[in-house]
Amino acid sequence: MKASATQPNRNKTNLLVDIAIFVAFLVAMAPRFSGVAVHEWLGIAFGAAIVTHLLLHWQWLVEVTRRFFSKAAPSARVNYVLNALLFIDVTLIIFSGLLISRAALPALGLTVAIGGSWRGIHETTANLFLPLIGLHVALHWQWIANMFKRFVFAPLAGRRAPQLAASSQKEAH
Repeated sequence: MKASATQPNRNKTNLLVDIAIFVAFLVAMAPRFSGVAVHEWLGIAFGAAIVTHLLLHWQWLVEVTRRFFSKAAPSARVNYVLNALLFIDVTLIIFSGLLISRAALPALGLTVAIGGSWRGIHETTANLFLPLIGLHVALHWQWIANMFKRFVFAPLAGRRAPQLAASSQKEAH
């Protein structure tokens, strides 16, 4: 009984973290519009949000890792490999981004003198992220749609129902 009572809150937390990651991703992917400083700080926040996302799904990671070569479903294996690729890619994006930082690290009083190849790595891994995250979203689309129905559209419909009832009562009189 207790597990079902906490599940909606856990799903809502997962959805909110995922939305925050998505918004940070959209803004960070356009440094020409947001500026370098916003791009870098959002990149750091994005890394923190990814760590939070992984911690929220830690039990799944442990279970699939344990059963990967034995009892894991093929879909879980595909999801696991995709998530591993995403993790490696995001780690490289953030690491290379820190190494080429022009705003965030200097604001903290840190300077890094690294060669220019890190900029190419940063751009390549950022571009690789797009198809990887597209596949990740596609694999989880049913969950995303269900959570939006449950936590966004249903509450909005619930707010409109009393208004619609009141307006139809006025029309009846």
